[in-house]
Amino acid sequence: MLGIQKRLSNTFYALLSLPATAMGFALSIQISALSWILVTKFNLNLEEMGFVWAAGPIAGLIAQPVVGLISDNVWFWGGRRRPFIIIGGTLAALMLLALPNIGVINEAIGINKLIAVALVVALTLDLSINVSFNPTRSLIADVTPDGIPRTKGYTWMQTISGSFGVLAYAIGAVFGNYFLIYFGVGLVLLFTIIPSLLIVEPRELKKENENSNIENEHGKTDLPEFLKICFANAFSWLGVQTMFVFIIAFISQKINPTPDGSTKEMIDAIDLKTGQIISISFLVLNAVGAILPVLVLEPVSEKIGRVRTHLLSVGIMSVAYFGILFFGKSEYVLYFLMALAGIGWAAIVSLPFAIMSETVNKSKMGFFMGMFNLSIVIPQLIVSMVFGTIINNSADKGIVFIIAGASLAVSSVVWLIVKEQTKPVVEN
Repeated sequence: MLGIQKRLSNTFYALLSLPATAMGFALSIQISALSWILVTKFNLNLEEMGFVWAAGPIAGLIAQPVVGLISDNVWFWGGRRRPFIIIGGTLAALMLLALPNIGVINEAIGINKLIAVALVVALTLDLSINVSFNPTRSLIADVTPDGIPRTKGYTWMQTISGSFGVLAYAIGAVFGNYFLIYFGVGLVLLFTIIPSLLIVEPRELKKENENSNIENEHGKTDLPEFLKICFANAFSWLGVQTMFVFIIAFISQKINPTPDGSTKEMIDAIDLKTGQIISISFLVLNAVGAILPVLVLEPVSEKIGRVRTHLLSVGIMSVAYFGILFFGKSEYVLYFLMALAGIGWAAIVSLPFAIMSETVNKSKMGFFMGMFNLSIVIPQLIVSMVFGTIINNSADKGIVFIIAGASLAVSSVVWLIVKEQTKPVVEN
């Protein structure tokens, strides 16, 4: 075992964050480039694009809990989570490589069904990310003690992952989405394989009850509390995923529309500008999301509790989304309000995992992490298969942020009924 792991040093927390960072980077590429490629290069409408985005989550409904359950009870290649991280990372890299070549693959196969090829690529990419995300998050719980060290593990995960998410969107904005995709192939392979081989996993997962700062007996699963956390988290992801998938519709209508009578050259230039606005928007969102977890959310959580910190952050994100709806008439206003929304994004991708991990039996962490991820996957399906049709048929694409803002507002309210598992630190 590395000395940094024994000491739980900051260097170890950074290393521990890299596999999740790889999957987050792959997801950032998918978010930044998939909708853009499908709409601008292959002329899919919003409803068809929604079905492509739905393919992965459908598979994830099964894959998440199954992979989690299996990884709780197997041991090979010297680890419990390691094999799934390496396999999933390799598949994700290969599908990223396929993403800009959907048209080439379609022609090579000769089936002339572009949407079918896009579905297969998107399905495999999203499934590989799902397969790896669960073990990367479970690994953090496996190798960190309960309480503050566990919170530190997940906030460091988001800070490192978010920083590379910023890099992803910066690359997309400066060098374009194609360069971003090919850069991501190498990064995903590097960040999944090397850290997985260096981190030593515990052979046995034992409960830890010696930390008196934990309200819940960690050898037991508080199922009602677990379900409340899932329900609250699901509404957060309804809002976030709606924005991720369909912000292109809002920008194309409200900020960077195509004038009537535009030539092909003008349309191509407008499409490139729209892609750039999306990349910069997500860059700003992830920049704030990367800075806040360790510097702000972790210390604030120690003072007022993680649940309260989280619900306030989600509420601020809702306000930002409604701000985009009413005032997002220029790209610069959009960037400012996306920065405000980044407060909620920083919380959504870090704090719920730490909160949830202390309500379940640690020896079944992989399974419950997989079940918890359904609170992300099911909203993705709803967004793709239900909201996609609604948004596609709506004349005013401001509906994107009506749905997103309302979903985040509901989430913030639901978090009020979640019990704090770790007592806030009280200064004498």
